[in-house]
Amino acid sequence: MKLPFFFKKKKSIPISKIFPKIKSNIKINSVATLNKSNKYDLTFFDNIKYKDFALNTKASFCITNEKLKKFLPDSIEKIIVKNVLFELAKVLKKLYPSADVDYPDTSLKLSSKGKFKHVKFGNNVLVGKNVKIGRNTLVGPNSIIEHDVIIGKNCVIGPDVILKNSIIGDNVVIQSGCKIGLKGFGFIPIKDENFKFPHIGRVLINSNVEIASGCTIDRGSVDDTEIGKNTYLDNQVHIAHNVKIGSNCMIAGQVGFAGSSTIGNNVSIGGQAGISGHLTIGNNVKIGGGSGVVKDIEDNQIVMGYPAVPFKEFIKNWKK
Repeated sequence: MKLPFFFKKKKSIPISKIFPKIKSNIKINSVATLNKSNKYDLTFFDNIKYKDFALNTKASFCITNEKLKKFLPDSIEKIIVKNVLFELAKVLKKLYPSADVDYPDTSLKLSSKGKFKHVKFGNNVLVGKNVKIGRNTLVGPNSIIEHDVIIGKNCVIGPDVILKNSIIGDNVVIQSGCKIGLKGFGFIPIKDENFKFPHIGRVLINSNVEIASGCTIDRGSVDDTEIGKNTYLDNQVHIAHNVKIGSNCMIAGQVGFAGSSTIGNNVSIGGQAGISGHLTIGNNVKIGGGSGVVKDIEDNQIVMGYPAVPFKEFIKNWKK
């Protein structure tokens, strides 16, 4: 099954209409990350951490800067700018003009038992057009499921939940008050204003995930936000745009993930820990409660403290 893309692109625009210095009439097919781009796509490269993806990208055009352009293939048209993310935000705004604000879904209607014969709804559930919900799923009162959302079989969606721009697997539990698929915190400060960064990504939640009450999971900006199978989130966890969390993870209450970090499988994180952006956390890692993670962590490590250090080093420093 082809997964839906929630934001309709404005009519295709030739690259020369956006960047006049590029003398080409090729129309941009899509905007995608370095590792997910194809021919006629526009991508972006602003961080040396993604050098390997840059070397192998299949995109036709890339927004980048003078320092990083040497890592891109010769076949790609390089668009050299001073502020990569600002130029990217302007392109996204032109192609997806409604993606920088979470406009209300005007297709919402009260849930219909006739349309979803094998789904149980509480009172005042609102459902948008083209929503798909699997058999034996229960949706609690006052929840909102916006257009094109997919929910699998045997799920439990608690009361006062908002789901948009999301695809949910089977046997998923989402407890009351969760907000999933809304726009993340992204803007470019320009002089006396903040240029909002459009978010065109999705939230992908695999099967057998449980999300406790009051969690917020932002949709991706250009990429998707993803949660692996059998991962459990405690209350009031915040997951920012583009975060990837692996399978069989246990995340305690009030943990916060900054954007674009990748978490491996079998990771345990104690309450009120914070994970900085664009980090890679390996498999089988344990992070103590209240820790502040500001560097990558390799597989099979136990860390604690701020900044987080190996547990033995933390204990040694604590005893001083």
